[in-house]
Amino acid sequence: MDEEIKQPVVEASDQPVERPLSLVDEAKAIRDEIIKSKEELKTENDRKEKINADALLSGTGGAPAEIPQPKEETPKEYADRVMTGKA
Repeated sequence: MDEEIKQPVVEASDQPVERPLSLVDEAKAIRDEIIKSKEELKTENDRKEKINADALLSGTGGAPAEIPQPKEETPKEYADRVMTGKA
């Protein structure tokens, strides 16, 4: 019997074949993503901390400071203050 056993021809496609990941591979991938996110977050927090420190040291941080205007004295109040010697 001269029968040839033909195997199916599989043509290569441009699309990658997705293989199911093992739990270990999936856990490693998740760990790598977490580490990357953690580093990005730390960098962003350091940047924000520097910006806040610069703002506080330059006097522009927090609420704007309003300088209270001195109270204007009436001539009578001025005379009383001078006569009592508190001037």
